[in-house]
Parts: sequence; structure tokens; C-alpha cells
Amino acid sequence: MFVDSHAHIDGPEFDGDRDEVLQRARGAGVGTILNVGTGDPHSGAFERAAKLGEQHTDIYTAIGVHPHDARLYDDSAEDLIRRLLTGQKVIAWGEIGLDFHYDNSPRDVQLTIFRKQLQSARELGVPVIIHTREAEKETVEILRDEWLDSRLPGVMHCFSGSAVLATKCIELGFSISFSGIVTFKKADDLRAIASEVPLDRLLIETDCPYLTPVPNRCKRNEPAYVVEVAACLGGLRGMTTEEMGKLTTENFSRIFQLESRE
Repeated sequence: MFVDSHAHIDGPEFDGDRDEVLQRARGAGVGTILNVGTGDPHSGAFERAAKLGEQHTDIYTAIGVHPHDARLYDDSAEDLIRRLLTGQKVIAWGEIGLDFHYDNSPRDVQLTIFRKQLQSARELGVPVIIHTREAEKETVEILRDEWLDSRLPGVMHCFSGSAVLATKCIELGFSISFSGIVTFKKADDLRAIASEVPLDRLLIETDCPYLTPVPNRCKRNEPAYVVEVAACLGGLRGMTTEEMGKLTTENFSRIFQLESRE
């Protein structure tokens, strides 16, 4: 069995064939998908994501305001996230963080809302899923301030940062999730990092519909392709694809305490 620890399958990219996509995932051995709700918190996107999880036994949900949308965060958005997190299938606050590449929200707003969401997740005692791009220093500083002594788990999603960032995040108690990027031809530095992450901190994901792994580049990404990420990481660590799938499934279950939920 494999777990796709970060997907976006509730969006319009899958409206035409979502059932078929899920069937292909199950056929490939993907036993669990964490669907991450993002977008304008006032648009119904979060409720849509949560509903998908309620409709399928093998789909869980994470809800959070992405740094792109930090400017839209307000009391009603926070109240909505808190309410959705009371659902049995909503297991994490995220993805949240900083994105200084696109700056779709002002940086000062991103910094404030990142802290605010970490504080709220900590208050509720739920894991967080972190997005960071071109903001490594600021991300580490905020996580050190707001999360280090929480004793709660977290995930650095779609990791594509530096070795220094990986080391610091592991020290802060985070797991590192690799996407299809790790399979890309020019991703030698990322593969070197993936070769050193402690095995009990490894996760795999697609981040679909984006970042389709080799050998399916140029296609829309989907959860079935997480097996290619497992194959790549397995090759780096001297493990079979199935062994890597088992390892990362066990890691996912531990991080999000699935046994106690079930």
C-alpha cells in the first residue's frame, strides 16, 4: 500500500473524471490520500474538500489558508477551519506557510498569518502542513518560535529546499515529504537530500495535479503516480518500491494518528 500524503483532487481539474482517477489510484496500490483544501476560504473550497473526504473511506482532508491567500484570512476563515477540524476525517491544518516567489499576498501579511495559523493549530493540538518557497530563513524562525516546544508533528510538504533547511526542520520535529520533483532529471541536489533524511521522517506525495513525476511528465498528475516517487526514493535508499511504500505509509499513520482515529 502507498499513501499520497498531499493531493488536490477536489478541484476543477478532476471534475470530469474524479471517480476514474480514484479507481486508478486504488489499482496502483494507493490506500490513502490526504486531500488538501486550498483557495479563498470564503468561496466554499474548504467545505468542498471536507465533503470529499466524508464521501470516501480512503480520503482524509487537511484545511488551511495557503500563503497565496493569506490576505483573505480573517476571523470567519479561522472559525471555519476550526469547525471543519472537528470532523473525523479532517486531520491537519494546512497547507500554510510562506511563498516569497510569487508574493500573491504581501510578505508582512504572510508572516502574520503564518504565525496566527500555527498558534491556532497548536491550541487545537493538530499537526500542520508547511509550504515554503524562497523563505527558508523566515520559515525556520517562525517554526522555532511557534512550534518547537509544542511536541506536535508537522510536515514540510513538497520539499525542494536546501540541505540546511531539511536539517533544521528535522531538528524542529518535522517530517519531509518529497513529490515528483525528486524524479526530475536536474534534481540531483534534491535526491542527495532525500538520501540523507532519516527513514522515519520520510513521506511521499504527488501535489497533484501539479509536478507530475517521471516517466509521466507532461500529463496531469494524479495520486496513482505517487508510486513513481516511492520507486525513486526506494532506489536512493536501497529499498524496493513496495518497501518504501510500506515505510512511508507507517510514517503517515504515526504522524496523523490514524489508528486512534479509526
